[in-house]
Amino acid sequence: MSFFRALVGAVRAARHAPRLAEGLTPDDDVLLDAPDGRLAPALVAAALGDPEPSAKLLATTRDAGEWEDRDRYVRRLATFAYSRGEWLDRWLEAAPRDPDALLVSAQLAVGRAWESPARAERLRELDPLLRPLAEESGRDPVPWRLALDHARGAHAGHAAFEGLWERALLRSPHHYGCHVAALTYLSARWYGSDRAAFDFAEQAADDAAPGSLVRALPVRAAHEALRPPAAGRGPGASGPPAAGPRPDTVRIDAAADRGLALSAAFGAGDPWPAEVRNLLAYVLVERGRWEEALAEFGRTGPYATSFPWAVGGHDPLRRFLATRDRARTEVARRTPLRERVGTISGRSGPRGR
Repeated sequence: MSFFRALVGAVRAARHAPRLAEGLTPDDDVLLDAPDGRLAPALVAAALGDPEPSAKLLATTRDAGEWEDRDRYVRRLATFAYSRGEWLDRWLEAAPRDPDALLVSAQLAVGRAWESPARAERLRELDPLLRPLAEESGRDPVPWRLALDHARGAHAGHAAFEGLWERALLRSPHHYGCHVAALTYLSARWYGSDRAAFDFAEQAADDAAPGSLVRALPVRAAHEALRPPAAGRGPGASGPPAAGPRPDTVRIDAAADRGLALSAAFGAGDPWPAEVRNLLAYVLVERGRWEEALAEFGRTGPYATSFPWAVGGHDPLRRFLATRDRARTEVARRTPLRERVGTISGRSGPRGR
């Protein structure tokens, strides 16, 4: 019987999989971490050694209070400077007190410290750089997000982390990056538990405005719950990861439902929610919700993101494409040979065109 079922599944996959590829961006057209129309010129100029477009871009986000964009741009510019930092050196030489240059430099320094075997010690050495940067940031929450990431890696205690979190909230009560930093600290992989992470994420999502990326925070908690515990993360941790409790599938599925509602508020192929959609597709696949996962891959359009696909050292673009193909195959395998298109994809009308 198992052989017969496998044979039928293979026939279904061969019949339906090509049609189910309709609406998905072709593999060769999928872009990994594609910059938006404002960041792309700054990166091109940086590649040529010119920091001025980056300086103007970050100054604009700071003056306009575009904190989510500012956070993304700081991360991307620091990532670029990791291997090609001449433009950043030139910027700091010309304007050593520029808060935007200092912020990118601090993000880069924290990223490098995280890669060190002596991570905690290296991060603590950055305190003199990060503390004044946050204290002098005014309304800008991004230095506080960086301070929260730094504190987690430096093994800050709950009281110290909570103090940073409260000060971050004073700058921007609904900043997505700060919420992600707090959620990660509260996760079972670090200093909390799945329950603590879900409690925090669900409350934050309930309080967030419609359309805010914070509404997707439970999906982030679901992703954390689906990952195995990590060794060597918290103080005193050593040896292989301990087997933890089974993930709370009820809360994971509820988080996915929240994510689907948020995704539906944006147009297909919109780059703004791309990371959230990639994360949601990951969670839906892990839960075996194949049709919803395939539909979400369709909504991502050409925008693949390194997170979550690079987690675990994978090639993120290859893993994105492989997982998307797996979702398509699984939907095809479950589609009866004479099933109508309307019941597969939600469209009405006869099969075929």
